[in-house]
Amino acid sequence: MQSDEVIWQIINRGHCSYKMKTGGATFCRNKYNVTGLCNRSSCPLANSQYATIVEERGIAYLCMKTVERAHKPATLWHRIALDGNYSKALKQVDSLLAHWSRFLLHKSKQRLTKITQYLLRTRILMREKKPRLVTIPAREQQRESRREFKAQIAAQLENSIEKELLERLRSGTYENLHIKSLKNYSDQTQASYFNLNACTLLSHMYCSGAQLRLAKTP
Repeated sequence: MQSDEVIWQIINRGHCSYKMKTGGATFCRNKYNVTGLCNRSSCPLANSQYATIVEERGIAYLCMKTVERAHKPATLWHRIALDGNYSKALKQVDSLLAHWSRFLLHKSKQRLTKITQYLLRTRILMREKKPRLVTIPAREQQRESRREFKAQIAAQLENSIEKELLERLRSGTYENLHIKSLKNYSDQTQASYFNLNACTLLSHMYCSGAQLRLAKTP
């Protein structure tokens, strides 16, 4: 037969994998602990009749443990999905834990309130637009870094060539070539301007002659 007091004495004085001691208090990491504290009334292992609220995938469940199912660890906890409405869920907890201890009833309601507030904040945060974090593969990052390094080297080479050409231009290395190229450019522009004027004049003369021929024909 299961003895809760013996189990608690072993857990309290000995080792428990769920126990976590800090400077001021001792906490319990068991997900079925209704308060999160390691004490006699809150321990889910040392109480044959126990109830708590857990949350999975946005749904709150009322988990109840009785001594009749102690010999079946697979079906030890009886889970009941609570309503999404907070007031209806409270009524469900009241009706299902009507004949249980007042401590478990009160702490289960408090836990349901905290879980409901947590789910509400989660829904609000999900509606807000946030930047999406995307991982970059290591190979792709190395490839991009190599490309940036090569581009930087090419830019430095272009800058050095540009500085060298400017220095040569200031020193007068390309002075005669520069003057000749300007003269050639001015001659070409003038020739193209005269050619354009001649073409427009010929086109006007052709159009006027065609109009005269059309007017003379009966």
